[in-house]
Amino acid sequence: MTRIAAVRGALPPHRYPQAEITETFAAMCLPAGADRRVLNRLHASARVDTRHLALPLDHYAKLDDFGAANDAYLDVAVELAAEATESALGAAGLSARDVDLIVFTTVTGIAVPSIDARLVGRLGLRPDVKRLPVFGLGCVAGAAGIARVHDYLRGWPEHVALLVSVELCSLTLQRADASMANLVAGALFGDGAAAVVACGDARTGPGHGPRVVSSRGRMYPDSGRVMGWDVGGSGFRIVLGSDVPDVVREYLGGDVRAFLAEHELTAADITAWVCHPGGPKVLEAVAETLELPAGALDLTWRSLAATGNLSSTSVLHVLRDTMAARPEPGTSGLMIAMGPGFCSELVLLEW
Repeated sequence: MTRIAAVRGALPPHRYPQAEITETFAAMCLPAGADRRVLNRLHASARVDTRHLALPLDHYAKLDDFGAANDAYLDVAVELAAEATESALGAAGLSARDVDLIVFTTVTGIAVPSIDARLVGRLGLRPDVKRLPVFGLGCVAGAAGIARVHDYLRGWPEHVALLVSVELCSLTLQRADASMANLVAGALFGDGAAAVVACGDARTGPGHGPRVVSSRGRMYPDSGRVMGWDVGGSGFRIVLGSDVPDVVREYLGGDVRAFLAEHELTAADITAWVCHPGGPKVLEAVAETLELPAGALDLTWRSLAATGNLSSTSVLHVLRDTMAARPEPGTSGLMIAMGPGFCSELVLLEW
């Protein structure tokens, strides 16, 4: 089994209360004199207290096209990726030259060379490091990234792998777009990065993180427009259906129970639920369909309140916080994330 040696996050320094973000985004998205009641309600009900943004709040009105937003993405993404990676490697007691594979995931900006390539010289990664940049998985990519790293380390058990996620969701906000999807995104999503250091079975070293036992991915039928991007001249315009909680209620419970049963487990055996903070209605649907006890998703709710939904990065922040809470050794944990496709990824952990 793969061992997760360390997880660390990085957040931009520009932190604002939700009410201040509401004022700025209202001016950007709504026409002058428009009724703000819907936007105010969405921002107030998102259960988000503060968010970290890639840029100072007054800079967003100056991003007049996709190119300007993507240029900002490139500058900030490299900085946050480097910060999270150096911190995670230090916590794992490893150096950049120990890394054999780097998987990089994002869905909020485009870079060629990719961000992982830009980290090689900056951090001192070996020139023969294997690289795998991944685009398009969105919110599911934190869990799916760990699953794919685990797949790799099963074949190369003496190797060290690095998963890096950077999501700068605020840079995708569409100006002069009063659609419900854009208003919801403006209320919910934030910016941040995370890095995970994972070691194969044959690689010994410091760290007390969980082991990855198995994973399971699932694509859901007729759900291609539940979540994603429409890409145009103004950049990434969000596709976000109101039926995400319905998809969760219809499928997730059966998927989780079947996956756990293959390992002779039930939901009652899980001591740590590492769930992506998709939003209040999604989290309520997860708790309901899995019949979770009170408090099971507390770390996820706290992450949502403190930073908002960070797309692929969020579930890795929840994993970091779960590891810091030190679940009882020998017990099981389950990582859950969902994203465009529409799809889910489950990762079974052993503490």
